[in-house]
Amino acid sequence: MSSDDSVDTIIIGAGPAGLTAGVELVRAGRKDVILVEASAHMGGLARTLDYKGNRIDIGPEAFVSESAWVMNWWRGMLPVALPPDAGDEKTFRRDRPGTWPLLGPGAPMPTEAGDALLLRQRRSHVRFDDLAVDLPPPPRAQLARMLGPGASARAALDVTRARLWPIRPERSLADYLVNRYGRTLYLRFFKPHAEKWWGLPCEEIAAACGPTCIAELSPTAPVDTMLYPKRGSDAAAKRFEAGGGRILRRTRLVGVEREGDRIVGVSIEAQLGAVLRLAPKNLISTIPLKDLAVIMQADLPDFIGSIGTQLQYRAIVCVGVLYRRLRNPRAAEVEVGPGMQPVDDCTIHVQDVRLKVARVQIVNNWSPHMVADPGTAWLGLEYFAREDEGLWSMSDAALKALALREMHKLGLADEADALDATVLRVPKAAPAYYGYAYEHFADLRAHLDGIRNLWLAGRNGMHRQGRQDLAMLTARRAVEAIVAGRSDKSAIWNAGSELDPEGRTGKAPS
Repeated sequence: MSSDDSVDTIIIGAGPAGLTAGVELVRAGRKDVILVEASAHMGGLARTLDYKGNRIDIGPEAFVSESAWVMNWWRGMLPVALPPDAGDEKTFRRDRPGTWPLLGPGAPMPTEAGDALLLRQRRSHVRFDDLAVDLPPPPRAQLARMLGPGASARAALDVTRARLWPIRPERSLADYLVNRYGRTLYLRFFKPHAEKWWGLPCEEIAAACGPTCIAELSPTAPVDTMLYPKRGSDAAAKRFEAGGGRILRRTRLVGVEREGDRIVGVSIEAQLGAVLRLAPKNLISTIPLKDLAVIMQADLPDFIGSIGTQLQYRAIVCVGVLYRRLRNPRAAEVEVGPGMQPVDDCTIHVQDVRLKVARVQIVNNWSPHMVADPGTAWLGLEYFAREDEGLWSMSDAALKALALREMHKLGLADEADALDATVLRVPKAAPAYYGYAYEHFADLRAHLDGIRNLWLAGRNGMHRQGRQDLAMLTARRAVEAIVAGRSDKSAIWNAGSELDPEGRTGKAPS
């Protein structure tokens, strides 16, 4: 590669959106497609990390989507494995008609011997105060008994009041949630979750955060079966490279040159400090929009640059803990072993304001193949923070000690049963819908959309909340526009129309 190469497309960031864009461009026959990734790992916010043979995903997501295109895309990367106890494929399909959207139309199903997508049970529950509520919530009568007659009656009255006299205009997340669930359920069920995640009172968070909050704690019944990669997946990266695409790992974007309404050059820096200048016909950015704005600031009007460089985010601190055994606070203690788990949830949402942990991921239940020793339990405790908060800057030793104490308080494990632990920090894990920059986001979006060959895609690339299927669909629309020679970006911002806006995606900033 020379110091000033002309290339078809450069993609910045190898998360779900970047990998999708790369694979789709290669499939469309585009040559000279380069994917630039600052880390050594593929996957971005959906990446799988390995600690002594124990794999862990940061904020794992079920591979389930209402988009047939996304489901077919995933199955094109990895086949769906027939569960070991399923018998023959024909009988399994006949006896499990509800799994057809996951299995696809008649594709061969290998056993779990090789890399594959596994069919897994999708279970979770919410812990608040000393109460545990399964997701989806139980029937109304049972939930009422759990809340108690007084709270149940207040909840019913509040829902009726909210429907008759909704808050208008609906500005804040508090307004959004009270209008849909009434004040009693908002205070008991949604407010602790949202404020633990965002670190601000719900009155200071934009109403546009509402769909994401509901997606986390949806009162509607989710699909009870999901697909999940057996060991995490870099299949998309392999497919991209096999098709002729190039991946530059440990390489970051450091400069963008602009002439009028076009990008004419980018500078990328490799791990050892060598800087290359490339001249792409198209630039797809999936990195945090704030980072792109900082790099482009010299070529942006002052007002636009001030918006982009002040965008805010939430970070995730994940403490991975390996246990000899778990305890089930709702049942007798049992040993962890092949085919049996003491807690059958994939995710436990912790609303309890007395604890800092927000979610507990039980990796064994996402995929048992991600745990090195099937006789141990491998967990990820997720803490949400800003990068200027004390929790983010705590030492690894202090974070590990905090995780062990909180697992004990939850009744899930004894500190003496912890075998090992590690700490993972993920900056800019979720774009924030609050603050000066968000209030003026439309101006930033309009300006960047006016750069004809710059394409924003993905959650961080578009500063848009949502799941990985939404990120993939934005990349698909960007590629379609590039291949068709269009410069209009509206289809990208409207991507995901087939997804349920309150159960699957977040609303795009307008």
